[in-house]
Amino acid sequence: MSTRRPNILFLMADQMQGRVLEPEHPCRTPVFDALAARGVRIQRAYAPSATCSPSRASLMTGLLPHTHGVLEVTHVVDEDQCVLRERFPHWAQRLRALGYRTGYFGKWHVERSGELERFGWEVNGATESPWFREHARQVREQYGEGEYLLSRSYTLPPGYRKGLFYGVTTLPPAARRMGIITDLAYRFLESVLDGPDPWCCFVSVPEPHDPFVCGEEAFRRYDVDAVELPPNFDDALEGRPNIYRKAARAWADVSEREHREAAVCYWASITEIDEQFGRLLELLEVRGAIENTIVVLTSDHGELLGAHGLYCKNFSAFEEVYHIPMVLAGPGVAVGEAVSARVGLHDLAPTLLELVGAEPIGEPESRSFAPLLTDPKGQADRFQTGYAEYFGGRYRLTQRVIWEGDWKLVWNGFDFDELYHLAEDPWELHNRIDDPACDPVVRRLMRRAWQIIRDTGDHSLWNSHYPPLRVAPYGPGILHGEGTD
Repeated sequence: MSTRRPNILFLMADQMQGRVLEPEHPCRTPVFDALAARGVRIQRAYAPSATCSPSRASLMTGLLPHTHGVLEVTHVVDEDQCVLRERFPHWAQRLRALGYRTGYFGKWHVERSGELERFGWEVNGATESPWFREHARQVREQYGEGEYLLSRSYTLPPGYRKGLFYGVTTLPPAARRMGIITDLAYRFLESVLDGPDPWCCFVSVPEPHDPFVCGEEAFRRYDVDAVELPPNFDDALEGRPNIYRKAARAWADVSEREHREAAVCYWASITEIDEQFGRLLELLEVRGAIENTIVVLTSDHGELLGAHGLYCKNFSAFEEVYHIPMVLAGPGVAVGEAVSARVGLHDLAPTLLELVGAEPIGEPESRSFAPLLTDPKGQADRFQTGYAEYFGGRYRLTQRVIWEGDWKLVWNGFDFDELYHLAEDPWELHNRIDDPACDPVVRRLMRRAWQIIRDTGDHSLWNSHYPPLRVAPYGPGILHGEGTD
């Protein structure tokens, strides 16, 4: 048994649904399934935001977006907007202070500078780094550009530029970004595995993010004609915010066959990720490092994939967007457990620090779920609430999501609210916000939301007493018993 602090291998996909790891799901992930079998799969893990940069910044800092400052994806706003506040520590900096060797490979998307060394990452293999660009150039020279054997673009509404929706390429995974990133991470692991110091290797592939592109071999493992579209595929979205229906216009001309092809391309891309990450896990097995390595598998947020007639993320707070995969395995983690607990991506920051015995970040916006990993059944009841923020993407709006057990409240600052009971209505087809019998639930969840807003210094919402801004079901006075008669 090693007395050295445990290593960390962090495996992150982009826009991967939490449902794909359910045992009955058609997506083929043998490596991920094996990882879950020797660790803990958290069945109600969620993203703290519906988009990449805010969620990723929350992962690194343990903070909610309104505190760390990254409210929107960093590349679509001016340089003085959605800027990461660097006065807060990152968990990788805590690892470096303990003598960890750290390397980050792939999609960063946390802030603009790309200077990962400033945030605790000793080796910078992000997609904008010289190391990544040089390796990508060599791979392109070897494989060429490839071609699409199957593709579908979207063109609606008129006036927007044509964009790729999904496709099947002749390029194998090794020739695409997931393969290049995995190669760099593999080289890093080879350089640190025999060293005296603990290490943390973060591998962040940009797939299966749209456009859904996969290789021919993975695509042919699936039967397009056998794909079952989700039960909420034909949702008319009645009683939900109008902007959801407006957003769905982009896919109004997609046929059912094409919806099935899109699903297969998405699943096949995840199957390829499964294989690529499997290379890294196999290396740890062969080199005898797996037993002293904490392995984390997760995603920054989910993907609608045709649910409610929508794709991607942004507009809508449906579970397809917020429910993310999360598996942890290794020292200090129970074996073979699937637990119905709710933890956020940002909760990984204090959790990892506790697992390796590092100084905590000490922020109140996240909490360690290390006890849940040790005793999943005994601790599950302590982890049943969640809170997420969305500030819009290009289009500014305010949305908060509050979970408590099976209840989920979507507080929309731009339209009417939503309330779902996820056990009775897992596909979120019945908005119960206007059901008088549910009013006590709404009051309870709004009280929790206002507590978080007050305690975490979300000043904008806390100071929303101005008459036109009174659009919450209950105002902050509910904390003091006002409006409860």
